[in-house]
Amino acid sequence: MTNSDRSPTANRRTILTKGVLVGAGALGATVGAAAPASAETDRYARGMAVLRRISGERGPEVIESLRDIAPDLGRYIVEFAFGDIYPRRGLDAQERQLLTIGALAAQGDTAPQLNFHLDAALRVGVRPVEIMEALFQIVPFMGFPRALNAVTVAREVFTERGITFEPPVQTDQRDRYERGEEKLVEIDGQHGLDVIGSLRDIAPDLGRYIVEFAFGDIYYRPWLSPPRRQLVTVGALTAFGDTAPQLRVHLAAALNVGLSRAQVIEALIHVVSYVGFPRVLNAITVAREVFEERPH
Repeated sequence: MTNSDRSPTANRRTILTKGVLVGAGALGATVGAAAPASAETDRYARGMAVLRRISGERGPEVIESLRDIAPDLGRYIVEFAFGDIYPRRGLDAQERQLLTIGALAAQGDTAPQLNFHLDAALRVGVRPVEIMEALFQIVPFMGFPRALNAVTVAREVFTERGITFEPPVQTDQRDRYERGEEKLVEIDGQHGLDVIGSLRDIAPDLGRYIVEFAFGDIYYRPWLSPPRRQLVTVGALTAFGDTAPQLRVHLAAALNVGLSRAQVIEALIHVVSYVGFPRVLNAITVAREVFEERPH
């Protein structure tokens, strides 16, 4: 049966389940709906242009699928997520998609939205290997199950787009603890070593696993730049919502690897559409503390 054979309602259900734009907090506007006047019209037009740029016609189709059930929700998505947030300065289109991937993969129950944004990432030039590295990156913070679920979605997107690539394999033969400690200092500075030291009296093996696996295995992989790894991490930790101590460490790490304060704040604003205002407000509080503790 072709799409033309299906009822409009069936088509809408398919789009909603397989092509959703954003997470629980955002989707897009109704194509052809009467738009508000003046500045609001400009927001809608701007948002729809951005949506088409990152998704082709897939995004507008999702918006159209909301016509019969929640047209205002669609309008809010186009105007706010894509009209207000996406055009802001500070992060490029690839960085925004990597942030979004981190936030969606971390939540673990957003496969349709993740499918949409993995596809969008490819459209704006993120390489397949960088997408896979972003999914690897969430393992130390969110665990293997969420990463495995996200890899399954990535496989579907690659297949749908006819993408094949040779996945890189880590062949560095250096001692894992040695290279992990080196990367830990590069990313987190002395504070990272202090965290590991604080575990010696109660869980020294846990500290060793953090150094060897999180930093010696994952962070040491060269196929995603340190600033982009930190964007993925910040998106994931913010989405998780109860990780203030870890977010503090990784917001500071973001500054250590070259992201500016403005870019850190922009990253937190960007994920509002995917994780909601409360989690972002909590993250902003942590960012304020990190900034106050560091000289300009």
